[in-house]
Amino acid sequence: MKTLKKKALLLVALMLTPGWAMAQLAPQIVGIPARNTFSLDGNWKSIVDPFENGYYDYRLSPTDNGYAQDVTYDDFTKLQEYDFETNAELKVPGDWNTQRPQLYYYEGTVWYRKRFDYNPTPGKRLFLHFGAANYESIVWLNGKRLGQHVGGFTPFNFEVTDIIRQGMNSLVVKVDNRRHPEGVPTVNTDWWNYGGITRSVNLVETPATFIRDYYAQLSEGNKQLIEGYVQLDGKNLSEQVTLEIPELKVKTTVTADQNGLAKFCIKAKPELWSPENPRLYSVTWKSASDEITDEVGFRTIRTEGTKLLLNDKVIFCRGISIHEESAFGNNGRAYSPEQDRILLQWAKDLGCNFVRLAHYPHNEYMVREAQRMGLLVWSEIPVYWTIHWDNPDTYKNAESQLADMITRDRNRCNIIIWSIANETPHSDARLKFLTNLANKVREMDGHNRLVGAAMEVHNITDNHLTVRDELSKVLDLISFNEYVGWYNGSTEHCDEVNWSFGEEKPVFISEWGGGALYGHHGSSKLRFTEEYQAEMYAHHIEMLKRMPGLAGTTPWILKDFRSPRRQVPHIQDDYNRKGIVSDTGFKKQAFFVLQKWYEELKKKY
Repeated sequence: MKTLKKKALLLVALMLTPGWAMAQLAPQIVGIPARNTFSLDGNWKSIVDPFENGYYDYRLSPTDNGYAQDVTYDDFTKLQEYDFETNAELKVPGDWNTQRPQLYYYEGTVWYRKRFDYNPTPGKRLFLHFGAANYESIVWLNGKRLGQHVGGFTPFNFEVTDIIRQGMNSLVVKVDNRRHPEGVPTVNTDWWNYGGITRSVNLVETPATFIRDYYAQLSEGNKQLIEGYVQLDGKNLSEQVTLEIPELKVKTTVTADQNGLAKFCIKAKPELWSPENPRLYSVTWKSASDEITDEVGFRTIRTEGTKLLLNDKVIFCRGISIHEESAFGNNGRAYSPEQDRILLQWAKDLGCNFVRLAHYPHNEYMVREAQRMGLLVWSEIPVYWTIHWDNPDTYKNAESQLADMITRDRNRCNIIIWSIANETPHSDARLKFLTNLANKVREMDGHNRLVGAAMEVHNITDNHLTVRDELSKVLDLISFNEYVGWYNGSTEHCDEVNWSFGEEKPVFISEWGGGALYGHHGSSKLRFTEEYQAEMYAHHIEMLKRMPGLAGTTPWILKDFRSPRRQVPHIQDDYNRKGIVSDTGFKKQAFFVLQKWYEELKKKY
């Protein structure tokens, strides 16, 4: 009992010391795939810690030698339960749920440790970069606490220039995927809460003064003018910065101001990016001490009444929604270009020119691969269902995730919609919360994208539907989810329903569909058969053809995905079965029904 009291007191003391307070993360470094990196991916040692003993167990306490490295025990504790050396490994990137059967439903803390050799380059700066870890991460390097990050799907980095050692280093990360009522997302979602370091970890080496952020895109209202900026980081901020696009034979040099910001505007005539012609240019930003090259496309997007115009041409977004899960079997969270290409190729096979990456920012490879493959993107933050709208910290968390998403992907021309929410119940607090997020989008990326959110439908009568949401006045689209024929009536109900809208904006259906178990056949009246799903898709499409102002759809969803809400034995078994591709990669009958409609639309637009 005395030992437990001592441990509890030590835990309190640790949490109250300055070293355990929220640390300041280094500003996000943009364009990681184009930088000089040293990968820390691979097998990491791990300790599962459901009772948070790592906070106060002496053996896991930070020391100059890192974690669990030949610690000398004293009379305070004789525990032998925790030892990185003898514990199992977890792959990084990856989720722990699908790597170990006993962690399938686990929510809590897992400690990760990676030992690695590194030889720092004199005069260079070094940053430790995480693509993402779900949900709260606390990071130590060589026994020094670097800081904390909250949010499961956005990148973060710390400067470790003065902490990295010549030779052996010890990196420890505490990852906790427990859900919180005030979190973003909150405790109730409809996807799997994969825990772990789910995206790549890299050391990023830069010059003393380096290009931390950069941007280039067409000027508003002018297709022959490219504007943008470079943000330097370091001591010598007033450097000259050059922008060069060799294929366009353009080059300009400007001088950064005292804050390291260099803005430019240059005449050019780029070939515009589109799904039919995903033209990308090699763009180079160069300062006195740094240089970075990235693939950038140029395009315009705007609305005109109920029309959506890409490069001033009317477009229909033939889309599909996608969760960030691997294409086949039990591989869990998708994180690699190879995995992403499979999912995106299925979308291309379907006839898509658009994908909704739901319900959170997907990995950077996914967005980049979609850009190369000619797929427009809806990118979203996990403001989902019943967020704590009145909690200032909840808003700060949501805005931080939004800003991180935009910062990372602002140069990806295929993203045309930043989505700020999904299926959120109406209230004054919610409207204020989401209006502030919409304003943040326009502050950061005002003229170059549209602001959307997945709203909900309203019944005027059983057969007459609309959207009545004050949020629609804030958004650029009337974008919403509806499930006529699945949650709202039977298949035949689609034939009876008509729609009207009170605003002249493009109508975008961000979700529609219904479930089926691949290989489960029977009557088209029997739910969860492939026949019912296919029949419902056919009737639903006829209903959509009658919808005024329809500019795009992203049916729910490309493939079956894990969800603990889905418990019907022998049908769902922890999977949401609304995919038109099974969790093992087989196309259901509804895939071909939707494919046929998209082929018709392709000829029309």
